Amino acid sequence: MKRLFLIIMIALLSYAFLQSKNILSVSAGVAISLFGMLSLEEGFRFFAGGLLDKFLKKLTSRIYKSIIFGAVTTTLMQSSGLVAVIAISFISAGLIGLAQGIGIVLGGNIGTTTGAWLIAGFGLKISIATYAMPMLVFGILFIFQSSKKLKGFGYILAGLGFSFLGIAYMKEGFEAFKETIDLTQYAVGGFKGLLLFTMIGAIATIVMQSSHASLVLILTALAASQITYENAIALTIGANIGTTITAVIGSLGASLDGKKLAGAHFLINTLTGLVSIGLVPQFIDLIDLTAPLLGIRENDYALKLALYHTYFNFLCVALFAPLVQQMVTLLNHIFVAKKLEESERDDVLFISDLALDFEDTAQIVLLKETKHLYANVFDIITRGLSIHKEDITSGMDIEDIIKIRNHALHVDMDEFYEKRIKDIYGKIINFAILAQGKFSDTANKKLIPIKNANIRIVEAFKASKHMQKNMLYYIESENEFIKAEYNHIRRNLIKQLRNMQLIFNTTEEDIAVLLLSKLKLDAQKYDIAANKSLDNLIRTNKITYAMATSLMNDTTYAYTISSELAEVANTLFIHEDSDLKEGREALILNETEVDDMTNNLNKRSIA
Repeated sequence: MKRLFLIIMIALLSYAFLQSKNILSVSAGVAISLFGMLSLEEGFRFFAGGLLDKFLKKLTSRIYKSIIFGAVTTTLMQSSGLVAVIAISFISAGLIGLAQGIGIVLGGNIGTTTGAWLIAGFGLKISIATYAMPMLVFGILFIFQSSKKLKGFGYILAGLGFSFLGIAYMKEGFEAFKETIDLTQYAVGGFKGLLLFTMIGAIATIVMQSSHASLVLILTALAASQITYENAIALTIGANIGTTITAVIGSLGASLDGKKLAGAHFLINTLTGLVSIGLVPQFIDLIDLTAPLLGIRENDYALKLALYHTYFNFLCVALFAPLVQQMVTLLNHIFVAKKLEESERDDVLFISDLALDFEDTAQIVLLKETKHLYANVFDIITRGLSIHKEDITSGMDIEDIIKIRNHALHVDMDEFYEKRIKDIYGKIINFAILAQGKFSDTANKKLIPIKNANIRIVEAFKASKHMQKNMLYYIESENEFIKAEYNHIRRNLIKQLRNMQLIFNTTEEDIAVLLLSKLKLDAQKYDIAANKSLDNLIRTNKITYAMATSLMNDTTYAYTISSELAEVANTLFIHEDSDLKEGREALILNETEVDDMTNNLNKRSIA
């Protein structure tokens, strides 16, 4: 369907270009301006990986701060769509809340008004192409530099240059139309005209994916007297409604909260647009009253339209800023997370293409998805021990758990892997590799350990799968000695899993650090103790050689589960807050310290 639409568009435009050079000039102006917007966005993305994301986290603690942040960043970038996409990606990563995201969207609407004022007051009054040429020359020169900052600055300069050049072509095309055709003959007055041109403005913005480009087109057409003032207002309302589609498209690969923000953006602009349609006569009166106070001439309709655009967006903020919390409640009711049934296939919850735009979001999303994978593996490891995951999180004594869960709990490990692990693990590794190729070495130092933690999680699952067969058989064995040994394995792994959950759930950092060191130490101690116990059982003929072989292998698997999960907990805890990373690493026992302590314990037991 998309390809058919593209073919039709190419055919129609080709025919139009053959019929009129003026249409070609206007279309080329739109295309160049859109390319300028893309270049401008690309340039700001080079800087978004550092200062922007830090400011976003620190300056959005209150709704009014979020609005200011959205207004300032949109003013700088001249793209409310990019700011909305940035907000969606940070919400998806959990760095900001939905209320703060809505505030950014509201502020973004205010920020777009500066573009209208610049075009109407500057771009249409002078030969703007004169300024475009040096910007393009220096911009392209900087783009070819190896420095990322220079490259980003180059894209920004080139973006501005192409945008100015596009405006010049559009202006030239509409001016030339005066000699051949008067487009105002197609004007439609009254309420019918408002609805029709609002729809046209929305469709044009959806096609161009930029309200800024639509506004440039409307202003240049209005300045050339090719559309009426009232129809231009309706087109502007439509452009503000159509721009929400950019956020909607950007949210398709986002998390549930990202989709909520896109829904909020659509709701805010659409409802404001519908309200504004009914108030157009009142707005025109207000503009006629206030324009002279700002030095705007009576017949300068381009500046009057910029003033209308400002009033429209301030109305948007005035209507919805006091209702942000109510909107959050409404969106939480509309967008509800689907509860996964036991038989359904699980998928990633946080990973999306949007998260690859910024280093911070990539790391946070990777960390969250790793915890999601761990939660699934935690579930299957507990079942492999013939207990329930609720037993781990309960306050029940471990000995009581062993007594109650004294029968084998059969579970298909292969089916669980296919439905709850395989796809998530594959997408995590793919995401991590893409992120490594995109970001700096400094970022990779944070990403690689998280990726490796996923490999360890899956290794722990594999060890649990290998151990399951004998576990199911021997916990119901008539030989009390082998049964006791397998219950001992269960006992130690339950303790390890409990400590893991405590690390993830505690808010006390010193407790988490202590538990992490204990996890590593307990894994080593258990390995030593298990080997001694096995030697004693074989010497005293309390178990058969077949039992001894199984126990030897499963003790190794249990140690693998324990040690791999200890490393996973260590990695995830340290990377939970990068600012505290070095301090946390210093407090947790390293491998040498653990070996020294276990060797000392071993010597004491021999003595």
